Amino acid sequence: MLKVVSTSWPLLLGVMLLMVGNGIQGSLLGIRGGLEGFTTFEISVVMSAYFAGFLIGSQLAPSMIRKVGHVRVFAALGSLISAILVVYPVAPDWMVWSALRVLIGFSFSGIYITAESWLNNVATNETRGQALSAYMIVQMLGIIASQALLNVAEPTGFTLFVIPSVLVSLAFMPMLLAPTPAPTFEQTQALSFRALFRISPLGCAGMLLTGGVFSAMFGMAAVWGQMQGLSVRDISIFIGALYVGGLVLQYPIGWVSDRMDRRKLIMGLSVVAAIVMFLATIPGLPFAALLVAALLLGGITNPVYALLIAYTNDFLQKEDMAAASAGMIFLNGFGAIFGPLVTGWIMGRVGPSGFFLFIAILYVALAGYAIYRMTRRAAPLGHGQAAFVVPTASSVAQTAAIEGQKGR
Repeated sequence: MLKVVSTSWPLLLGVMLLMVGNGIQGSLLGIRGGLEGFTTFEISVVMSAYFAGFLIGSQLAPSMIRKVGHVRVFAALGSLISAILVVYPVAPDWMVWSALRVLIGFSFSGIYITAESWLNNVATNETRGQALSAYMIVQMLGIIASQALLNVAEPTGFTLFVIPSVLVSLAFMPMLLAPTPAPTFEQTQALSFRALFRISPLGCAGMLLTGGVFSAMFGMAAVWGQMQGLSVRDISIFIGALYVGGLVLQYPIGWVSDRMDRRKLIMGLSVVAAIVMFLATIPGLPFAALLVAALLLGGITNPVYALLIAYTNDFLQKEDMAAASAGMIFLNGFGAIFGPLVTGWIMGRVGPSGFFLFIAILYVALAGYAIYRMTRRAAPLGHGQAAFVVPTASSVAQTAAIEGQKGR
C-alpha cells in the first residue's frame, strides 16, 4: 500500500480534494433548498438531476477523451464544476439548480473516468487491487471531511459555496503536474445488457435497486435531516456516519464474501438493512440511535454494491469483466435517477420517516430476489472465483459499456 501511495499520491490527493468539494455541495443544496422554500418534490428533482448528468457523462466522456485527450477534458470539466459551484447561491431557483446539477453530474463523471484511467495506467497487476482500495479510502475520507466543513459558515451565505469551488480548482494542480504520462484507452470485450442479465439476473436487479438506495441515502439525507428538525451540525454528523460505516465494514465483509456463497451474504445483509431501516421509522428515536442506523446503512450498502459485481464476475471470463462492470455501473446510475424522486414523493406523504421506509422497501426487494435466485441455480464452484475488490468506473470499463450498447 505504501508503494502505491508513494507513486500515486498526487492523484490520490487531487481525488480527495474533489470529494471534499463534491461532498459539501451535495449536502449543502439539500439544506439551502429547504431554507429557500423549495418543496420536498422540487429538492428531490434537484438531487436526481445529478445522477442523470452522471449517466450521460459516463456515455460521452470516453469519446471526448479520445478526441482531445485526458488533460484538456480534465481541465475543461474542472473549470465548469468550479464555476457552477459559485452560481448556485446567485440563482436560487429549483429549475436552475436542476439544470446545473445535470451539468455538474456530467462533469464529475468525466473527471472520475479521467482520474481512474490514470490510476489504472500507473498501477501494475500486482498493485491494482491496493491502488483501487487506496482510491476508495481517499474518496470516503474526502466526503467525511466535507461534512465537517459544513459547520464553518452559515448555509444561508456564500462561503460554503465558495469553499468547494476553491477546493475543486486546487484538486487539479497535483493531478495535472504529476510526471506520469496520460493513459490510452484499451479495446475490451463488448457485452450487451441482455447478455449481462442472462449471466447474472441478481447482479443486474441488485444494481438497479442499490442505485436507488445510494441516491436516496446521499441525495436526500440532508432533506430528511431538515424535515426532522436537526441542526446543520447534526445533519453533517449523520451523513458522515453513512461514510464511516462503509469505510469500516468494507474490508471485513469483502473478506467473508470470498469464503461463502455471495448470494447468502447479499441476502443476509439486505435483511439486516431492511430491519434497521424499519426500526429507524419509529417516532421519537434519540439521535444516537439514528447515528447507529446510519453507520449500519452505510456499512452494508457500500459492500453490497461491490458484492453484486464480484458475484457477477464469478460467472465471467477475465476479458468480459470490464464490460460487465461498466454495464452494471450504468444500471446502478439509472436506478439512482429515481431514488430521490421516489423518496421525496414518499416523504411528502408520510413525513421524514419516508426516507428510511423507501430504503427498507428496496432492501426487502433485494433480499427477496436473492432468495429466489438461490432456488434457480447453484452457487459457482469455489464461491469466490472472482476476488472481492472495490469496483470503480474506470475509463476502460466505460468504453466497454459503450461498445456493449452497440452490440445490443
